[in-house]
Amino acid sequence: MRYLPHTDADIRTMFDVIGVKDFEGLFQTVPKSCRYDKKMDLPTPKTEWNLNSYMAEIKSMMKVTPSHTMLLGAGRYQHHIPSAIPSIMGRSELLTAYTPYQPEMAQGTLQGLFEYQTLTARLLGVDVANASMYDGASALAEALLMGIRVSKKKKRVAVSTAVNPHFRQVVETYFRPTEFEVVELPFGADGRTDLSGLAGQEGFAAVALQSPNFFGVVEDMEAAAGAVHDAGALLVAAFTEPLAFGLIKNPGSCGADIVCGEGQSFGMPMAFGGPGLGMFGCKDQFIRNLPGRLVGETKDLEGKRGYVLTLSTREQHIRREKATSNICSNQGICTLTAAMYMASLGGTGLKKLARLNYDKAEYLKQGFADLGAKICFSSPTFNEFVVEFKDDFQPARKRLVEQNIVAGLDLSRFYPGFDNRFLFCVTETASKEILDTVISEVKK
Repeated sequence: MRYLPHTDADIRTMFDVIGVKDFEGLFQTVPKSCRYDKKMDLPTPKTEWNLNSYMAEIKSMMKVTPSHTMLLGAGRYQHHIPSAIPSIMGRSELLTAYTPYQPEMAQGTLQGLFEYQTLTARLLGVDVANASMYDGASALAEALLMGIRVSKKKKRVAVSTAVNPHFRQVVETYFRPTEFEVVELPFGADGRTDLSGLAGQEGFAAVALQSPNFFGVVEDMEAAAGAVHDAGALLVAAFTEPLAFGLIKNPGSCGADIVCGEGQSFGMPMAFGGPGLGMFGCKDQFIRNLPGRLVGETKDLEGKRGYVLTLSTREQHIRREKATSNICSNQGICTLTAAMYMASLGGTGLKKLARLNYDKAEYLKQGFADLGAKICFSSPTFNEFVVEFKDDFQPARKRLVEQNIVAGLDLSRFYPGFDNRFLFCVTETASKEILDTVISEVKK
């Protein structure tokens, strides 16, 4: 963010124009009972170089820094970000998070969002994709609500317990004050969701699976689509790692009705868990129930190509309980960043990068297996896998942290009975030397 200082004369001129005497006048509309009237406990002003030193000191207090290699996964992924992306994203035509209600002033943003929708629809295998949701978790909750809108009279949805636990918590938060019921589906010994409980059941509007799921397991989405549709429900396919679709079949081609998930992997840093990008798409027949915003291509009075928000007006976004979505953030910066990432790599690049991630994860998985560790699920995996060690892994984990490697997420935090089971994730950022170091520390 650029810092633009104002002189006292600049400030005085602005006050005169808007008709106030001082800063206090800017807040006259805010009741005094709502204002903080005490002195702010702030440090004294610093020079630029002292401020840099101060920030560096704070940074050194972090237990995990950008120099660490992350082998955790679980919904946030450490990927290389091409230098071209932040450079292009900083251009004034694109750098805005504001919803482009005025197309005559926002053609750059609108065209970027239109390109994002096109690339996302191709990646996910859907007919239409919107101009993003807040993040992957809220996108899943919105997808289930969309399923209820489509079905109209059904009051139940089902969610696999192999879906990211944080996503399921958000779904629970959304649905708790409603009349709708959320049913959890178990996963089997192979790590895939057990859909046998749907047989003979009625009243389900939508069923949500994640693939690759929280364990990195690739679900059999084609078989799942058949089972879900036989139960009279829509299949909602969620994801946290969209890079996987550079290698495995995308959800749309497997029969999913609604596809949603987290797009952080596409050019965004992990950044303490946010911000994120909710990617969202569906079949064409459900477009009128699609939450969020949709950018369309049109022509102006002179016949020139232009872009506008379509199939809705601004008033539809603020009609409260009648709105199709209560997510009003456009996430413009994250959306355009993902579009640039997908365009930079292209289909061939995504496939090569996905293959590299898969191969590196398989290398570490095989290394653990050779040491006698148990690979917990037999189904195919992408990027992530669950391993159970013969001995306590915590001592090795601590030694690895001292070498700037954060390895293994303890799954007992999320699943009872998963003691000494850890989730590992490997991306292109982990070198062979790092993976060999992890294997050697486990071997000790």
